Amino acid sequence: MLDIKFIRENTQKVKDVCKIKKDDANIDKILELDDERKKILVEVEELKHQRNDASLEIAAKKKNKEDASELIADMQYVSAKIRELDEKINEIIAARDEIMARVPNIPHESVPRGESEKDNVVREEWGKKPVFDFEPKDHLTIAENLEIFDFPRGAKISGSGFPVLRGAGARLNRALIDFFLDAHRKNGYTEIQPPFFVNAQSAFGTGQIPKSKEQMYYAGEDDLYAIPTAEVPVTNLYRDEYIDEKNLPVKMCAYSACFRREAGSYGKDTKGFLRVHQFDKVELVKLAHPDNSYNELESLRKDAEIILQKLELPYRVLALCDADLSFAAAKCYDLEVWAAGEKKWLEVSSCSNFEAFQATRINIRFRRNGGKPEFVHTLNGSGVATARILVAILENYQTKDGAVIVPKVLRPYMDGLEEIANSRI
Repeated sequence: MLDIKFIRENTQKVKDVCKIKKDDANIDKILELDDERKKILVEVEELKHQRNDASLEIAAKKKNKEDASELIADMQYVSAKIRELDEKINEIIAARDEIMARVPNIPHESVPRGESEKDNVVREEWGKKPVFDFEPKDHLTIAENLEIFDFPRGAKISGSGFPVLRGAGARLNRALIDFFLDAHRKNGYTEIQPPFFVNAQSAFGTGQIPKSKEQMYYAGEDDLYAIPTAEVPVTNLYRDEYIDEKNLPVKMCAYSACFRREAGSYGKDTKGFLRVHQFDKVELVKLAHPDNSYNELESLRKDAEIILQKLELPYRVLALCDADLSFAAAKCYDLEVWAAGEKKWLEVSSCSNFEAFQATRINIRFRRNGGKPEFVHTLNGSGVATARILVAILENYQTKDGAVIVPKVLRPYMDGLEEIANSRI
């Protein structure tokens, strides 16, 4: 969350960012409420000063055995007025902060300028797109023929967008999760197994509430939210804590199921695994020193890229333009893999630096050389999600006879299996 001092000193810049991101946060109302808070605060301080002086006078009168009843009555009124104004200030702060909580983060100066996702910039590409001597099938056709996905039964028991994986499909998905976790753990990330439900404070801390509340599944009886990503519980692990400067960066990885309502996805491609309500993902989270957070972003991106390289999946790196940045991100890279059957690039990872935006809401701090408290910078990235990786593997590794070659790096996780030819394997 942006600081009120920053908003006041950079009002036009904040307004411009809101316009770029098509955000309707009322910046003028924030400043108006804060001006009102300041005005009332001056009155409160004057009344408190008056009360302090009167307290000395009352004490003197009592010491001299003089009648202080009238002055005491006056001060009871003053005290009541102070309580009334304090309550008013708290109401104003709550109203101000409710709007401030909806103000997006400021893009880093290196972020490309644009008006939509069409203005995202391709930074690099890796690998070669597969070439077939037959017309490649899409992942849903392949999976149905191999009987490794079961969307109809998933819809029967839960609704559309809740897939069932079976046989070799379930094994392949589990192999991916284990491979992701092992690779990141060997690269210095501490593995975390987080809760899949969080309280409202946690969801607010990482920016899902209030901005994207409609995308989250909510268990009202327990006031808990199903997580859209492990970013939420893992980043909140250090909420309201100080981290020793010498321990930065803190690097964590976590597997979780992810739950997203996908409200507003009408008109988007929802076929098969392209857009689902439940999927599996391994998340990378860093708590970094502000002086080094952008170097940490680059290394975070590389850590996610290594996964795609080991799977030998062609991919590209996009630098998102300011208009396409998420609510909380200051800078973000998307990694997209090529899917031969879909004949398009599919996003499988977003790697973001939020600077102090989340840490301010969560209150994660450190002391530079033991001095004044500062907020850490938080970063995260998908390392990676399995759903669209499954799509890419099925489509890029398919054979003419309808089988799927298992990527070499996954074979040790599947008892040496080299090819998926039917669901019973």
